[in-house]
Amino acid sequence: MEKRFIKFSPPDISESEINEVCEALRSGWITTGPRTKLLERRLAAYIETGRVDIDTESDPSRWSNRVACLNSATAAEELNLRILGVSEGDEVLVPAYTYSASASAAIHCGATVKFVDIQKDGEPSTHMPEMDYGKLADAITEKTKAVVCVDLAGIVCDYEKVFSIVESKKSLFHPMESDGSPLSEFSSRIQHALGRVAVVSDCAHGLGGSRSFHGKVTYCGALADFTGFSFHAVKNFTTAEGGASSWKSIPGIDDAEIYKFFQLLSLHGQNKDALAKTKVGAWEYDIIGPWYKCNMTDIMAAIGLRQLDRYPGLLAKREEIIRKYDAVCDELGISHLNHHVPGIDSSNHLYLMRIPGIDEEKRNKIITDLAELGVTTNVHYKPLPMMTAYRELGADIDDFPNSFDYYRNLITLPLHTLLSDEDVEYICSSLRTVMRENI
Repeated sequence: MEKRFIKFSPPDISESEINEVCEALRSGWITTGPRTKLLERRLAAYIETGRVDIDTESDPSRWSNRVACLNSATAAEELNLRILGVSEGDEVLVPAYTYSASASAAIHCGATVKFVDIQKDGEPSTHMPEMDYGKLADAITEKTKAVVCVDLAGIVCDYEKVFSIVESKKSLFHPMESDGSPLSEFSSRIQHALGRVAVVSDCAHGLGGSRSFHGKVTYCGALADFTGFSFHAVKNFTTAEGGASSWKSIPGIDDAEIYKFFQLLSLHGQNKDALAKTKVGAWEYDIIGPWYKCNMTDIMAAIGLRQLDRYPGLLAKREEIIRKYDAVCDELGISHLNHHVPGIDSSNHLYLMRIPGIDEEKRNKIITDLAELGVTTNVHYKPLPMMTAYRELGADIDDFPNSFDYYRNLITLPLHTLLSDEDVEYICSSLRTVMRENI
């Protein structure tokens, strides 16, 4: 076949997104405003129903105070933990096999990260590098305040199992007491209301993924106590940069109050955003905490609104590509993620494959050989205990053998909606060629 040059993960931006951004620019409202608020409501409806055609404006109160759009998933993950009251002296449990943001958000809050190894060769049915839940249970102590679950590649973790573990460890949990400040008082109320370690989802890859429990389908964003999404340029759904937090209702805690604290934390602690201050006579505001600046703009939200219109089709295209990759990997004897198994539907974000019997050196040669044919690949991920920052904090990859074993022979194939049928055929053909030469 004639040589092609395959990018790994370019954004899929249509004229629809471009036109909406132009309209936002012409409107004169380019920071957080009406488009951001509309995107929050539409995302709330999507998380609850899996549908993008819900008329959220006929009953805006029904869908408000459920999602907070921000400028990144890292901001979402950090604010999730700050609202939960995670701080110095606390421990947060994080899979050793994930991207840095899953752990760095806890470190930003002053907490200590404790890594948990994954299951050998990943979860048995999906092969996703999911936490070893026995090791998770053993890692919970009186200092543990949160468990971070990672829906890696868009495949949904076993949240039912995680909740059963944290419930079984309730006797170890000691909720924080308020120091009298507004955020501390609110976080203390949340911890007392939960009465257990919080379950937090790093759902950077997972928008649209779902899991069935007892016959009921629940979508990512409604599975954990708090969830963080990424809308970065390489994600299925993008706002260029950006992210969002969502949460499950907590008995005794008003969703509107949770939303209010996301607004405060993301806008310098200011108790009115720019949109609220445009109302007649409403210029005055207060600063109730010296907090952060990580709000989403209406320009970003404009991209998101039109991406959401297209999202079901984007997911279907990814699933079609996955089926073709599955066929060639099965043909070549390559282990791969199973994105769709009974009870689990992935968001189809990444295609991870593991080549049996090879080491890092051979894996890296295969990556180079594919690149020389024009196929750009990647590795998701190098386990965090291998990274300098986490080694300096005391992590040792020797303590996480399953994570290292999963990583050493892994390659991620391009998976995006700008791939043509001919591109996918070329990738599959190139993989066959390189495997014949190397294995």
